[in-house]
Amino acid sequence: MSTQQAQHPAPLTTEGLQARGAVARTRGERRTVVRFDHVTKRFSETVRGLDDVSLDIERGDITVLLGLSGSGKSTFLRHVDGLQQPTSGTVQVLGENIERADSRTLRGMRRRIGFIFQDFNLVGPLSVLENVCAGRLGSLRGPRLTLMMYPKQVRREALEQLDRVGMADRAYQRADTLSGGQQQRVAIARALIQRPEILLADEPVASLDPVSSRGVIDLISRISREEELTVICSLHQVETAMGFADRIVGLRSGRIVMDQEAAGITRDEVLTIYSKVADVPDYPDFDEPAGAHEIDPSEFRND
Repeated sequence: MSTQQAQHPAPLTTEGLQARGAVARTRGERRTVVRFDHVTKRFSETVRGLDDVSLDIERGDITVLLGLSGSGKSTFLRHVDGLQQPTSGTVQVLGENIERADSRTLRGMRRRIGFIFQDFNLVGPLSVLENVCAGRLGSLRGPRLTLMMYPKQVRREALEQLDRVGMADRAYQRADTLSGGQQQRVAIARALIQRPEILLADEPVASLDPVSSRGVIDLISRISREEELTVICSLHQVETAMGFADRIVGLRSGRIVMDQEAAGITRDEVLTIYSKVADVPDYPDFDEPAGAHEIDPSEFRND
């Protein structure tokens, strides 16, 4: 590997991936920040979103959830953020048991978790800067109807985050005038202003072109390294997942079908993993809840 390659991370190459995995395993104190223990989520008697999922995620790791639509990726993320509760099993996030947490505890926990969405979730008519400031609403009292109603310190921090993602020069531009890749960078800045310990990303590059996708993935990877930020990201794209992740978790119909460190995996192994994830004979209808699949009602007779 050349000196230039060593100085600049290349998360979509085997060399960059192996180096990143080595750093992730040696830096800082290792501790579990997310734990799923035999988690099942039933939306009805015949629809199951997660099926006996057990998984520990450590601080500073990038974990990619790989699978087709309806495999349970979004349902998994919503359980981490406390947006959904398990039907059975336990979910522990940042030391809090989700199923036992009251609304105040959940609000406090969510301030420690950033969320990046596929469709950006920006307020189009507002400026880029105001959209980023909105990431601090959970820790501020009272409504903020205009940019100047945010504390000066919040506006300063928002500009710093925009500079970090390369968007400081667009701070006063309307968000809906930006390209998709630019909007996702703004969404990342909005998540980072929360100073999160966990960053969730739900298909963050699904609607972007390949060049913008690479830029967004590289950005998230760099920030994770710099801040030892735990990232849990759902993806469809196998090549992107293999170059980005420390760990790949494959989901099919709500079940974990693969859990493996990404470092050192060959392309042939990647294709084998993908075939395991993609081989879904009981693939659910698109109008079912995310991550859901049909189950036999007779399974409930022994509950």
